[in-house]
Amino acid sequence: MMNDAHRYLENLRSQDRDIQNKAYNELLTLTSEKVEWAYELWDALVQDLKHKDNHVRSIAAQVLCNLAAHSDPEGRIFRDFPALIQLTKDKRFVTARHGLQSLWKIGLAGDKQKQLMIEGLGERYRTAMEEKNGTLVRFDIVQGMRQLFDQDPDDTIKQLALEWIDAEEDPKYRKKYAAVWK
Repeated sequence: MMNDAHRYLENLRSQDRDIQNKAYNELLTLTSEKVEWAYELWDALVQDLKHKDNHVRSIAAQVLCNLAAHSDPEGRIFRDFPALIQLTKDKRFVTARHGLQSLWKIGLAGDKQKQLMIEGLGERYRTAMEEKNGTLVRFDIVQGMRQLFDQDPDDTIKQLALEWIDAEEDPKYRKKYAAVWK
């Protein structure tokens, strides 16, 4: 499996979108559960968060979130979480959004990781309206909190998300965000 993972990592950087997409799908599948070779790819994935190709940046974020959720006993996510949060502000909104939509998985790794993720998402939620697509950022954050809650029914997750929603000033968006929790 390790040789395959290295090959997939190299293929992420391919200019051929079919090769890149196959590598993406394979890596997401492999990392959706515990793998022994996570740290052999970890640092390269962190570097890829700044790759010139936005697809590579997006994929790296998603794979890192999977690895953090299932295969990070050393807690490297604590060191590299700021780089993931930075990617959620990527100049290409689709890239930022894909990274943002994966962050909730980090909360599956344990209480400390969940707290890290919640604090990061809370700050993104508070500052999102300063951005062009702030309402979508907020929606993705609320959705991520819901996905985490569905996997880990911790009432503090739900309570926090509902507090964020209640703080939304625009009734239209408050209603849209609240619908995620119905």
